[in-house]
Amino acid sequence: MPIRRLPPEAVNRIAAGEVIERPAAAIKELIENALDAGAQRIDVTIERGGVGRIIVEDDGCGIPHAELPLAVERHATSKLTAEESGAVDLLNIATLGFRGEALPSIGSAARLSIVSKARGADAAFGIDVEGGAVSAVRPAPWASLSAHGARIDVRDLFYATPARLKFLKSDRAETMAAADIVKRLAMARADVAFSLTCDGRASLRLHQESDPYHEGRKRRLAAILGADFAPNAIELDRERNGARLSGFAGLPTYHRGTREHQHLFVNGRPVKDKLIVGAVRAAYQDLLARDRHPVAALFIDLPCEDVDVNVHPAKTEVRFRDAQNVRGLIVGALTHALAGAGHRAATTTAASALASLRPYENAQPALRAWHAAESAIAPGDFVWPSARVDAGSQIAQPAAAPHAAPQESSEDVQYFPLGAARAQLHETYIVAQTEDGIVIVDQHAAHERLVYERMKTMLANGGVGRQGLLIPDVVTLDDAEAERLIARADELRELGLVIEPFGAGAVLVRETPALLGQVDAAGLLRDLADDIAELGDAHALKERLEAVCSSMACRGSVRAGRRLTGEEMNALLRQMEATPFSGQCNHGRPTYVELKLADIEKLFGRR
Repeated sequence: MPIRRLPPEAVNRIAAGEVIERPAAAIKELIENALDAGAQRIDVTIERGGVGRIIVEDDGCGIPHAELPLAVERHATSKLTAEESGAVDLLNIATLGFRGEALPSIGSAARLSIVSKARGADAAFGIDVEGGAVSAVRPAPWASLSAHGARIDVRDLFYATPARLKFLKSDRAETMAAADIVKRLAMARADVAFSLTCDGRASLRLHQESDPYHEGRKRRLAAILGADFAPNAIELDRERNGARLSGFAGLPTYHRGTREHQHLFVNGRPVKDKLIVGAVRAAYQDLLARDRHPVAALFIDLPCEDVDVNVHPAKTEVRFRDAQNVRGLIVGALTHALAGAGHRAATTTAASALASLRPYENAQPALRAWHAAESAIAPGDFVWPSARVDAGSQIAQPAAAPHAAPQESSEDVQYFPLGAARAQLHETYIVAQTEDGIVIVDQHAAHERLVYERMKTMLANGGVGRQGLLIPDVVTLDDAEAERLIARADELRELGLVIEPFGAGAVLVRETPALLGQVDAAGLLRDLADDIAELGDAHALKERLEAVCSSMACRGSVRAGRRLTGEEMNALLRQMEATPFSGQCNHGRPTYVELKLADIEKLFGRR
């Protein structure tokens, strides 16, 4: 069959299918255009999940009336400038949008109306596009409170491409997707006010923050991610080789069941990048259970020429020039910040514990009778019952902290963050009194983390012990895998794995890490080759070594069921305060729960 050019209408509809696959994608493109126009306020209104109507109004610089016809023409953009030779640098993109496809793509699939008043202009003008048919520019009324900006009105999305409607989800699902897009872009730009109205109801109202990078960013994130995020997040701000990482990462004990609560931004652009997700997982790998994921909002800023945003039509994926530098920045910054949090645990852990405690439902009449009787008792008339401790409990005599001065009293000890040990319950849980509450510690989980961190320190300082194989193992790989491994032989030796080339596509294994015991050399080398190919580093071996350390720490820790003295309990508390990551065990579970006195008083009706 002969080759033919497609008609412009078909080309536009194909582009619309790539760029505008659902209403949320159209909203994303329009908001990004508004941000690129310098908007400080963006108002979004949708009906029927965006299928019925989408209105995006901003106070940006606006579009001059002479440029309105160009705005709805494919590949016409104000965001790229050609050099004198006519070349355009697509690897140096400083804006969110640059393809010049959003407005014509929307106009080819819907009824599009643009009204704009350019900065400094006396009047507003509009243009309409219906199913790809463009009208003439016309004078238009300007009803906005802003002196300039643009109002984009999209009606009957996909009416010109009805097949696309069959693939959309319910109106509710499309509304949720649209809200998610608005929230992600609002997280990226705390210096811009956002509003979202869905089917006549105000769904989101976010004010412009005067400090968009620190406290203002934290307020914006808390407004979107929930009030629990701010008190359970650690601020990040670190640079490495021209790249900067900022934002907030949740404490290990503040986690979720999916990665949907990890929000990643590159130069202000929301992305879903495998490298960043993998780096976050690596930083939390020995702090969370396998099926749990941290909450984080991470912002990476680097020179535009060091990141390629022209990878995907929806611009949700990026490619870094120096991926290893970015990964190292993320892992290093998160590891450092989490270590700095020390024994700190999420406030939601205590909230969950309190929520599970419910006063006896029929206790209110008895409480009223008790208070009445109490008021009738004169001072000195009250007779205390004798104290009773069950067989599974032990009263701990508080002891001074290790290395403390001999004159230090138990009253001094309770002012430590984790307080002074008062009792051991069921030979498993330590109860400590703090200045303003109590702490309940799982002695096995806490000691497990302490032992693990000591083993990791030894691993880092003394290298990894190696065990020689009686008969060296020959592992056959493809040529590329073998070359990658041999190129990293020195690094692998430091991790306890000694290899040598053994002809084309083969590697000889002479020594393996002693911590791993009996090793499947072939499986290990293939995992390492995959790691090096994808990330440029041998993470599988490090993870295996740390997993062995974790397992050994679990087996060698103070077990539940062991009775501890008061000195041992207090020593454990002091070590927890001085040890990074001691707020959770190696499996991601909390090592302690702190209950404030005010919360306990509420349980008993005192507040």
